[in-house]
Amino acid sequence: MAVNYEKAGVNLEAGYEVVRRIKSHVASTNRPGCMGNIGSFGGMFDLSALNIKEPVLVSGTDGVGTKLKIAFEMDKHDTVGIDAVAMCVNDVLAQGAEPLVFLDYVAVGHNEPAKVEAIVSGVAEGCRQAGCALVGGETAEMPGMYTGGEYDIAGYTTGVVEKSKLIDGTKVKVGDALVGIASTGVHSNGFSLVRKIVSDNGLDLHAPLPEFFGERLLGEVLLTPTRIYVQQVLEVIRNCDVHGVAHITGGGFDENIPRILMHGQGIEINEGSWEILPVFQMLEKYGKIPHREMFNIFNMGIGMVLSVDPSEAQKVIDILTAKGEKASVIGHVTGQEGVNIIMK
Repeated sequence: MAVNYEKAGVNLEAGYEVVRRIKSHVASTNRPGCMGNIGSFGGMFDLSALNIKEPVLVSGTDGVGTKLKIAFEMDKHDTVGIDAVAMCVNDVLAQGAEPLVFLDYVAVGHNEPAKVEAIVSGVAEGCRQAGCALVGGETAEMPGMYTGGEYDIAGYTTGVVEKSKLIDGTKVKVGDALVGIASTGVHSNGFSLVRKIVSDNGLDLHAPLPEFFGERLLGEVLLTPTRIYVQQVLEVIRNCDVHGVAHITGGGFDENIPRILMHGQGIEINEGSWEILPVFQMLEKYGKIPHREMFNIFNMGIGMVLSVDPSEAQKVIDILTAKGEKASVIGHVTGQEGVNIIMK
């Protein structure tokens, strides 16, 4: 036993217990191509197990941000791992890539095995939803860096796409229909502002806001995990000619949809063509945020946007609906740069 290390605040035995606790969660994410076991120095994946002639690897990394502060206050830690996975896999999906592997990094001030297990159980759930394998990770115990039971979590994923099927926005054209897929809520962006709104208005995370959420606690609503779109959108890509994919994260519509456009192109969005969720109505009211500005901050109920030929839009919607998603045509690509939102 490393007595002196423990005197410095690092409990190696707790670290060993974490590994024992998370083994079953990691094993549940296994998929064809996985090699090795948890505990190796690196995660391995055999690309030859995939029927891909010209594989292009697409990688992404992200964290959960200050949404973690809500998890700390609610003492609920089994969903933030889903968020960490979602933020990464949805990004590589935007290039048409299927996520293959995921690695997580959890940093704590004091190693609490049950809490770390809860976090990793969420990571495993996210990986199962995305169809990717949790092949490794790191739990770092750093006394003095995180206090009061706080922690941070980040993730990394690598996906693969056939070179000829890479989605890079070059096929997006004026007149394309924009199919929006519903989000589950705020997802994992904008929480510095969300927390300020909650604080400035003295709102209680442990109490309901019946006007907007019925009997659901505010904290529970805000912790709703980010939607993972991988399996659903891959099914669309297999059956339709998708020109562009935008993951709606920080910066909302204004920053993210233009990332798939060519020079000289813009978008027109028709408000009212999808449901703006109550959580955004609440944030707009209590934050006194101009309605148009909301679209430049939050996803406003749309987590992903697909650009397709108008003739294929209904087919795309039908596939997504069959997969349990809410989807609709929310606008189109124009020949004038900028984001024009037609208010209802």
